[in-house]
Amino acid sequence: MFTRRQMLRSTLATTAAAAGGSLLGSSLAGCAAVPGRENSPVKQRRKPLEKVRILQVGVGGSIAPADREQLKAHPDVVFTGLCDVDAQALAAVSKEFPEAFTCVDFREAFAKHSDRFDAALVCVPDHNHALILLTALKAEKHVYGQKPLVQQLSEVAAMEQGLAARPELVTQVGNQRMGPVGRQHAVDILRRGLLGKAVEAHVWVNGPPDQGDGYFYYGGLKDPTPPPEHVHWPLWLGAALDAPHREGLVGLRWRSSWDYGTGQLGDWCTHLLDVLFYAYDLGSPQAVLSHTRAASDFYHAQHVHSVLSFAGGGPRFANAVFPVHYSDKGQFPSRASLGLPPGEFERTGTLVVCEHGVLYVAPEGHLEVWIDGRPVRWEELPGLGAVTARNHWHSWVDTIQGREGAFLQSPFQVAAPMAEAGLLCAKAARFPGVELLWDKQKLAFTNHDEATNTIVRREYRPGFELPVF
Repeated sequence: MFTRRQMLRSTLATTAAAAGGSLLGSSLAGCAAVPGRENSPVKQRRKPLEKVRILQVGVGGSIAPADREQLKAHPDVVFTGLCDVDAQALAAVSKEFPEAFTCVDFREAFAKHSDRFDAALVCVPDHNHALILLTALKAEKHVYGQKPLVQQLSEVAAMEQGLAARPELVTQVGNQRMGPVGRQHAVDILRRGLLGKAVEAHVWVNGPPDQGDGYFYYGGLKDPTPPPEHVHWPLWLGAALDAPHREGLVGLRWRSSWDYGTGQLGDWCTHLLDVLFYAYDLGSPQAVLSHTRAASDFYHAQHVHSVLSFAGGGPRFANAVFPVHYSDKGQFPSRASLGLPPGEFERTGTLVVCEHGVLYVAPEGHLEVWIDGRPVRWEELPGLGAVTARNHWHSWVDTIQGREGAFLQSPFQVAAPMAEAGLLCAKAARFPGVELLWDKQKLAFTNHDEATNTIVRREYRPGFELPVF
């Protein structure tokens, strides 16, 4: 007599073969290469470039140096422009690139030096992402932008409009964890339906700290102080309305702020929700419900547990609604309730419950699969596809150059809906315990005018409005 596992293996082998065409055949936004499958590269409508000349906007901070190091290692990359509101950071980096032009105001780079670069690398605080990224698209420049792509829900729609107007441009969001094979294998298993239809997902991130001074800061609102002399504060504010400088904002504390950052859930959404969006081509959520201990006027909430409701049904989902739970503070689900053996999850991860099994993947790609509550060697699942590790940054350059087989991990077309989901989870915490019904087309919560007027869009400073396409 066959065991349930043997029957499942036989069934899934047949299912995988039958579903391969339908589940793997769709492309994302018509150009996105899906991790775990080899599909045609992004269509290159421009003449390939022998060298890719890059302007970096935001050269200091926590992420910009790493992005620059990776890109300058590509043999065909030349940094021809540097821009930063921090004069000290700008002076230090310009020593390495003495022939590159420098400026403090990114608008000057596009107005006066547009002929000197082909692409922009944007590494600035979240509140200025959309402004600078859209300016680059408007100027017909290829763009690499940091996650979570934008800071406002309305900016998701603005970004999609910009992409539609510039389909020939190559974009990439900072989602380097999808370069190695671990998360790509997770996508492949789910997209092929090797564990059956999806039932629900649980996603959680460790932190932020209740207090302390680190990547995220919740140690209390500091009094206004004069900005550092080497920082051009009005330009640092950029798209945000005039506000006083406060200690630490220019460094890392902006990440915790409603006005300048996206909080822990927004900051990590691209690295954690990506598997779900690649596996299931999730559309816009229908609703979001957030619970939290408390929200403030300045800081993002902590101890948040948000639930997104996506349309289900069809060949990939077991039910009419596909719920995604997204939490901070390492709030992982009960293993016993999922039929899993005793153990511990990592403090950050993505878990998908399917009809016949459970899949868990850590941010760096560690992958576990259970069937009938027992761990299995996922490498032996029938129908598993082949994946290839790639350099996330170099793939962007290779695609710009039109290299054969170039493979984009996370172009803006797929990063935008990930950002939308993460922002909904983070921002809905301002209305804890209230289920907000989301209408992407109207950019409104249809059951809550106050939420629509509070957490969907921002007012932009004169001279820093978003470009119109």
